[in-house]
Amino acid sequence: MPEYAFIGRSNVGKSSLINMLTGVTDLAKTSGKPGKTQLINHFLINDNWYIVDLPGYGYAKVSKEKSALFEKFISDYLTTRTSLLCIFVLVDARLPLQQIDREFFEWCGKKEIPFVIVFTKIDKLKRQEIVKNIEDYETQLLRSWTEVPTYFLTSSEKKIGRDEILSFIEETNKIFKIV
Repeated sequence: MPEYAFIGRSNVGKSSLINMLTGVTDLAKTSGKPGKTQLINHFLINDNWYIVDLPGYGYAKVSKEKSALFEKFISDYLTTRTSLLCIFVLVDARLPLQQIDREFFEWCGKKEIPFVIVFTKIDKLKRQEIVKNIEDYETQLLRSWTEVPTYFLTSSEKKIGRDEILSFIEETNKIFKIV
């Protein structure tokens, strides 16, 4: 069955987004403390496809050994999983493009792993701030990419972006079934 992986820096709102998409408030465990997700968690959706919750990257307070282990099993999963159709890379809409996110985008590109960008926490910004931040992302990404990856604007609290992401998954699943 098709799989859609969700990843991002620690505390970007990944668990909250997964819960919002599924309509189950405590499916993915949320925490104010970075590094709560430490396994690859699969959630079967409608007996048809999987949401895959990956550990966050970045500043989670774990040992270097554990961080290296996370990096290895995430890399192995992302590069070998044939049923993985797309990675949803979450970034905090309030922040400029972070070097660690840029490096992850570049890594996905080199490995030819399809991904989309999910801007989280847009409810914390004014409309003009969102537009400016997205424009800044586009400008920076176009320095090394021929086009900006597909992106979604989301707020887990206000359920913004839910329909758009689920429609994207539904359409991608149709293509998967044809192939």
